[in-house]
Amino acid sequence: MKPTLSIVVIGRNEGDRLVRCLQSVRAAQAQNDQAEIIYVDSHSADDSATRAQALGATVIELQGKCSAARARNAGWQIAAGEWVLFLDGDTVLDPAFLTAALRHTSDAAIAAVWGHRRELSPTANVYHRVLDLDWVYAPGESEFCGGDTLMRRAALEQVGGFDASLIAGEEPELCSRLRAARYVILHIDAPMTGHDLAIARFSQYWKHAVRAGYAYAQLAARTRRSQVPMWRAEARRNAVRALLLFAIFFLLPLSAVWHRSWIELAGSLGFAAAIIARSAFRARWKGASPLTLLCYGVHSHLQQIPIFAGQIACRLDATRARSRGLIEYK
Repeated sequence: MKPTLSIVVIGRNEGDRLVRCLQSVRAAQAQNDQAEIIYVDSHSADDSATRAQALGATVIELQGKCSAARARNAGWQIAAGEWVLFLDGDTVLDPAFLTAALRHTSDAAIAAVWGHRRELSPTANVYHRVLDLDWVYAPGESEFCGGDTLMRRAALEQVGGFDASLIAGEEPELCSRLRAARYVILHIDAPMTGHDLAIARFSQYWKHAVRAGYAYAQLAARTRRSQVPMWRAEARRNAVRALLLFAIFFLLPLSAVWHRSWIELAGSLGFAAAIIARSAFRARWKGASPLTLLCYGVHSHLQQIPIFAGQIACRLDATRARSRGLIEYK
């Protein structure tokens, strides 16, 4: 017998993206005993809530300070299903994902099942090319999941759901508590969702990385005394890499030009090209074209600087006891 299922979609000013998402959910709903659909709206300025209601979703409209964590909590807490599928409103659900994921629900140790999220338009621009590869993870037991995940309601109840005070990184933080409670996070080798990144400018790319850095620092601090600490090593590694890369990519070339030392300039640029090529080669298992891998090599290093900026912002906020709002890049 299939377990009962609820589908919780969260969004803010998603417009046509939300309609596309809910239509894909309704197609999957028909294959899963008419699972309930809940849409949680984070104070949209458009007609997202009205559109969701017209498509048969139960709608919750949040006011005040909203976050993805708060929205997901509001959704699963009224959900009736034993399992809750969380989706972002800018995604499209693969029609076969639920069938593949629900095969694993009989194992009581599994708290979350997630599959592959990929960009809907991976060749739209260079930002989509590189960030599409950031979604690629090897299948198997994992330390964390993303926002699109099938979760056991009983496990959510046991650990208290998402931490609504986090403005980013709420899924890995929840997973750290689930793993501390001896649950398993399972990444399966199956398509899950298509995502509409909607990044077309460098400023958006920068904010996207700053948001990731803020989450690194916040989670490293929040979980450092827990049974399953997260991202402390990654946060330290990012700080070191960002400073070194800033020197390699910017300070050394500027110094070489200032002193008209063309050998020094060629050496610094050659070293930068070598580490980019090395990163591109190491990412070849992700299955992208040579051009995309080369762009990904640049991205894997360039993003370290705004990620570090996000870490600095988080630490400054902590020092000043400041509560930051959402870091939105769309």
